[in-house]
Amino acid sequence: MTATSAPPRQGGRLAALSTGQVISWGILFYALIVASPAIADETGWPVALITLSFSCGLIASAGAGVLVGHWLDARGPRLIMTVGSVLGPVGLVIVALAPDLSVFTLGWVIAGIAQSAVLYQAAFTVIARRYGARRRGAMTILTLAGGLASTVFAPVVAGLLTVTDWRTTFLLLAGILLVTTAPLHWFSLERAWTPAPHDPDLPAHTVSTVVRTRRFWMLLLSMLALAAALFSVTLSVIPLFTEKGMSYELAAWALGLLGAGQVIGRLLYVAIPRTAAPWIPLAATAALSIVFLALLALVPGPPWLLICIGIAAGAVRGAQTLVQGSAVADRWGIHSYGAINGVFAAPITLVGAIGPALGPLLATATGSYSVMALIAVVLAALSLALSRFS
Repeated sequence: MTATSAPPRQGGRLAALSTGQVISWGILFYALIVASPAIADETGWPVALITLSFSCGLIASAGAGVLVGHWLDARGPRLIMTVGSVLGPVGLVIVALAPDLSVFTLGWVIAGIAQSAVLYQAAFTVIARRYGARRRGAMTILTLAGGLASTVFAPVVAGLLTVTDWRTTFLLLAGILLVTTAPLHWFSLERAWTPAPHDPDLPAHTVSTVVRTRRFWMLLLSMLALAAALFSVTLSVIPLFTEKGMSYELAAWALGLLGAGQVIGRLLYVAIPRTAAPWIPLAATAALSIVFLALLALVPGPPWLLICIGIAAGAVRGAQTLVQGSAVADRWGIHSYGAINGVFAAPITLVGAIGPALGPLLATATGSYSVMALIAVVLAALSLALSRFS
């Protein structure tokens, strides 16, 4: 199969890949964000250290993602994504049984390696290779589904925590992850694929040639600033909203609705003309980030208004995911997409790694989650300034 001649009836494969994203994101990423206060209450571990342990897993994901990208280019997705679907539950079981923070961190490092093989970075490589020039619509569908992860699992995790302890909750989530995503990936993904086709009239971009360009570094710096801004605030919605007087339960639902907002943002991304210069979607996303992050910082309430602003911020974050996922292919094509995107995404994943801890750390340093959000506005403005050169 080539990237431009996808076989018929690919809808089932895309549905399976998308379902895997909902479950994997919901359990491997959002569950800890919702559960961290309960973990802190039961163990006495500081929330900042709990989220830092989670961040160590995301750092491991960033490093492993480079190797996963090379594997996907060379050998296909079935084996590596299925292995990730098994390794993730192993990490969660270690998390659930951890007697101390060091073992807890080890569990998240193992889960983080699994994330590199099952979350968006790997899935985008599958989409780029499978659909070629038609990738934009498939990526949108994939991320529309993935955007529902927090909407589905934030209330689920919060509900489980009301009837059982956090350790049992994570054991249950590990079981769900294993029995759903491993079969989905094994039976729906390509075992291998032919090398990506290349137009001989166009330069053959490789990792070494791309990373030497000024355009790559401007793109990366702009994306890094934008990711830092959006992750630090949107992943801290629960403490940000409780600081403004909202109950924990309502703030958890707000986090779930933020995920629904991501769906809206991905639909809006599709409306951007295909003929638009590649830097325009990035600039538009950065500009909207400035607006809605500033509103989250400055608006005191009421709760319904804060939730609406949170949904809008979620929409921006949803668009950012697609902007990032399509950035490499839009500028340098699909030849060696997995390897180039692995290098490009690794630093952004590192920013995402410190994102859950960055918000609380900045809030602790400044004394307020609202001030933390204003710092994020400055980062979004930097992203906007750099985007024109990408």
